[in-house]
Amino acid sequence: MKGKNPKRPPESGDGLSLNVVEIFPTLQGEGMHAGVPAMFIRLGGCNLACNFCDTQFEDFSEHTLEEITSRVKSLSRGHRLAVITGGEPLRQNIAPLCEALLDAGFSVQIETNGTIYRNLPDRVEVVCSPKAVDGTYYPLRPDVLARVNALKFIISTREAAYADVPQIGQAARPDLPVFLQPMDEEDAVINAANTARCVALCQQHGYRLSLQTHKILGIA
Repeated sequence: MKGKNPKRPPESGDGLSLNVVEIFPTLQGEGMHAGVPAMFIRLGGCNLACNFCDTQFEDFSEHTLEEITSRVKSLSRGHRLAVITGGEPLRQNIAPLCEALLDAGFSVQIETNGTIYRNLPDRVEVVCSPKAVDGTYYPLRPDVLARVNALKFIISTREAAYADVPQIGQAARPDLPVFLQPMDEEDAVINAANTARCVALCQQHGYRLSLQTHKILGIA
């Protein structure tokens, strides 16, 4: 979206219908489950407008909880991991969807920018990928920090705010795995520099490298 999407605030619905962009089977390309077959549920809208965002999440339509879960089950091909993403998935009340997917036998992972908190089932795995707002990282919300299972930071050699890993509260959770992902700036030379920067930071601090393997493989 490259920062041109409208900033959509959190919604207060009951979660029995959600704005959905797409539902599709693929491989999880990033983080702790990279390479695992997964069902992706991409929800619409985001409360931020990051200038590097490479995801289309504004072409959405409303679907009932039953329609979503039925679609996930019909396309699952036996995949048992469901990834709820966006946009910003916590902008909407996804707790009922998480419950329905868990009841259907799926493991559930979400990725959030960490600016919104909602109570989710304990079994839901939460990956927080903080973003710099107007060039500044803000401390992680205590409720988000207490709930997350992993942190993921985007690294760029050209965007000053993303040149390093900010200390925004994660020291309080030394158990948390921290993943670094090169920013995709749609330029092979710049992307290579971003990857090299990630590798150096991982080697220096013990972080984990996360490549967007779905892009490397040319899959959705």
